[in-house]
Amino acid sequence: MSADAIYEAMSTLRAVRRVKPDPIDEAVLQRVLQAAAWAPSGGNVQPWRVMLVLDEHKRQALGDLYRPQWAKYSVGARKNLARLEGEALAKQERMLAAADHLGEHLGSAPAILVFCFNPNHMAITDANLPRPSVVGGGSVYPAVQNAMLACRAENLGCTLTTLLCFVEDDVKQLLEIPEDWYTCAVMPIGYSVGKGHGPISRRPVPKLAFRDTWGNGFTPG
Repeated sequence: MSADAIYEAMSTLRAVRRVKPDPIDEAVLQRVLQAAAWAPSGGNVQPWRVMLVLDEHKRQALGDLYRPQWAKYSVGARKNLARLEGEALAKQERMLAAADHLGEHLGSAPAILVFCFNPNHMAITDANLPRPSVVGGGSVYPAVQNAMLACRAENLGCTLTTLLCFVEDDVKQLLEIPEDWYTCAVMPIGYSVGKGHGPISRRPVPKLAFRDTWGNGFTPG
C-alpha cells in the first residue's frame, strides 16, 4: 500500500452510524480481525480479546442494552446545541441524528465487535498516580483502531462507542465473558447506508502538537 493510500484511509475514517443489515462475508471479517491482531501492545502481551457477535438474538440484546444508555447520554449532548449556530449547529444536529439512529438500530448491524481486556496482563504504569489511569488502554485501543482502518479498507461502515460500559455486567453475562475480563469498546460494523466514510473534521496540528514548550504549536520550519 502506498503512503498516499494510508493517509487517505486515516483522513476519511469517519464515524458511520447507519449501516445495512446485509451479512458480511466471513473472509472479510477474518481480515478485519487479523488487522486487530497485528496491533502493538505493551510487551507484545496482547491483553485483549474481541467478541464477534453475529447471533441475531445477541445482537438485538446488545441493542436493547444500548438504547437507554444513548437516550440518557444524548440529553447532555443536546444541551450543547444552544451554544451553537449556523453550520456548526447544523453539523452537530446531523451528528446527533445519526447517533439517534444508532441508538435505535445498533442491534441491527450484521456484526458487532466487543473488545475486552484483562488488567492482570497489563503493565499499567500510571495505576497509582493521583489521576485517572489511561496507560492500560494503550495495549487495547491500537487493536480497535486497526480494526476500524480495516473496515475502511473493506468499505465497511463502523463507529466506536463505550456507552455499554455502563451496563458491563449485563454485557458480560450475555456474551459469557469471564469474570476477570472487562469490556472497553463496542463497534457495530456493516455496509454503509448513504455515503459512508468521507472527509473528517479535526483540530489542526498546531493546536494539538507543540514544539519543545507547551502551547508552542508545531508548524514546519
